[in-house]
Amino acid sequence: MVGRLFVWAAAATTAAAPTLYSQFLSGGPTSYFYATMFSGWCAGHEINTLLRPAMAVVSSVPLFRYDGTPLIVLAFALWWLSDRRGRPGLGRAVARTAAGVLIFVSLRLLVPLLIDAAAGPHCLAAWGPAELVSFTAYWRIYELVPPILVLIAVRSPRRAFVRRGRPLRVTAAVLTAAATFLVAAQAAPSGRISTEGELDCAGFGDGTARHLSLAEKTFLCDVRGHNDFYGLGGIEMWARSSDAVVLAQGRRLCALAQRYGGNLDTPQVKDAPHGSLRNALGPLCPAAAAWQVREGERRQAEEREYYAKGERACAAHPAHRPRIKPVRQRRTTMWTEFWEINAFDKGFEETMPDETPELVADVVGSAPGMLSFWAARQTGHACVTVESYTRRPPVETRRWKQVVEVGYESPTGSLTLRDGIGNTLGGLIAGGRPGSYRVRVHLRGRELVQAVPWPPDGSVEMLIMVYPGERKSSVIYR
Repeated sequence: MVGRLFVWAAAATTAAAPTLYSQFLSGGPTSYFYATMFSGWCAGHEINTLLRPAMAVVSSVPLFRYDGTPLIVLAFALWWLSDRRGRPGLGRAVARTAAGVLIFVSLRLLVPLLIDAAAGPHCLAAWGPAELVSFTAYWRIYELVPPILVLIAVRSPRRAFVRRGRPLRVTAAVLTAAATFLVAAQAAPSGRISTEGELDCAGFGDGTARHLSLAEKTFLCDVRGHNDFYGLGGIEMWARSSDAVVLAQGRRLCALAQRYGGNLDTPQVKDAPHGSLRNALGPLCPAAAAWQVREGERRQAEEREYYAKGERACAAHPAHRPRIKPVRQRRTTMWTEFWEINAFDKGFEETMPDETPELVADVVGSAPGMLSFWAARQTGHACVTVESYTRRPPVETRRWKQVVEVGYESPTGSLTLRDGIGNTLGGLIAGGRPGSYRVRVHLRGRELVQAVPWPPDGSVEMLIMVYPGERKSSVIYR
């Protein structure tokens, strides 16, 4: 009995010692601050995040203060009373339950940490600097000592040893050895996987992977997703491959791409077992980098020609001949994203898409400081003419499929038309004064755009007239 009491005392002392030392012998607790960044999904870190709110509630319970010392003392009292009353089984059950709770609290951090350690350095980095990770692991292991001592203190009386048969001993030995080798094989490192900080992906100049060249580090940063090259997590199939393996496969893919002039889009390169590395290959492979530059220039030339064709088609339309002379008449080609182009008063340019006004007859919508126009299919262009007047122009419906007019309140008098690629056309309001205006929109070509997937360039024509007017209601002329 004396031996059990000694073990109980050791359990309570071991639990309370760190807190007592911190408060009375070390001059008080010390605080440290650190910040860490990582990308990707790590199971251990996610488990820890999910359990943290519940564990914060548990930690606030007085029984779990001083690393569970009050709980150990309570378990000892109940065990001692049960033993004195001739019910030792009840006391052992209470003590074992208390020990199990303390073990769970300690493993709550230790197990997720070990899961991420097995996943690799990229996940272990989510737990903070290396010294903090080591401290966390050692401390959680230390926290297991008090509940283990409690279990030792209440263990059942030792029974006589019974020697098992030879077949059973051989089976147990084989299973134990197999489990040991399997765990060792699983835990054995597959090679060095450098972290984001070691590779200096952010470019701060504090990386520690001195054995790698800048090209190799840039390639690894892209493959791992540290540069947001592939979004969070990088290329998933290479996440647990060592630096050496990834670099070796990258060089093999480079040699393959060189046979095809560095072209990374050939089937031989795309369908290769390591072809998923091709878009990140540029820093490691000069031939691939040169091809990527040429390919980028080719696509830019295609894009310029695409826009030029639309502008030439719009320029080929005859100019509108107004019935009264406007202050200004200008023509432009406007490119759409999500069917619409917009006009904003100065200071209203940051209006979000979900705040845009509802279109009247699916042609034009008005809100203070903003106008929206249907212009083309989801991505396309419209041939736009804008006329600014100081008085109401005559209504024109001939040759137009739709004519709709709305009121518009201009807070600043500075109204600018803006399309989906950043082109602008300012000065829509003659005189540039704030106030009430009318905006009349003439539209044709919608039926062709809606009838075929790829309508001819210049299919949609739009005429916008802006003039002063107090009327607020909308008018559909056609």
